[in-house]
Amino acid sequence: MSKPIGLLGGTFDPIHIGHLRPAISALERLGLKEVRLLPNYIPPHRTTPDSAPAHRLAMARLAATQTPGLVVDDRELRRDRPSYTIETLIELRRELPATPLCFLMGMDSLCSLNSWHRWRELLDHTHLVVSHRPGWEPDFNDDIAALYRTHGTRDAELLHRRPAGCIYLMDNPRLEVSSTQIRELLRAGNNPQYLLPDPVAVYIRDKGLYQGPVL
Repeated sequence: MSKPIGLLGGTFDPIHIGHLRPAISALERLGLKEVRLLPNYIPPHRTTPDSAPAHRLAMARLAATQTPGLVVDDRELRRDRPSYTIETLIELRRELPATPLCFLMGMDSLCSLNSWHRWRELLDHTHLVVSHRPGWEPDFNDDIAALYRTHGTRDAELLHRRPAGCIYLMDNPRLEVSSTQIRELLRAGNNPQYLLPDPVAVYIRDKGLYQGPVL
């Protein structure tokens, strides 16, 4: 069986270290072949992104060039409609029928997974790898608790031996950095250095992104 491929979706408006560090950690610690960054066109659970799809795609590509093993998959942007994870997973499973897929998410996303479109089908196509703060017990609702009882594992090797179906909690707390914070910082004329890759910061500056008033 092929090495697992990681998947990280997001608006990436802009992409920053809070997205990239968990991706790099998963890539290295789980022995993934690559992590694909999947910029959303319009995320169903959030407001319309501030910057155009072409800018967010360009920034994701700039970030990926900084790190071997990170690549950009633009399929959700090419759909030109709201991005549903299940549709992307079905497409990828058709293209990679035997390859393990690992969808990367934070614990907040797992806790609210039952609000996602066709959420019960996700594990038919992928594993879920969840950034988890060591020693912290998540407060799962009944649906997610039942899902974790059935699919949860502490054995990372299962992510290689099975193409899908596991929930793996990785001791890898998410950095407390958000795209919203960075946009507000930029609108205030402040320096975003060390919060996002330097080429992304240069792109933002050169294109004049996030310069309007805070909405």
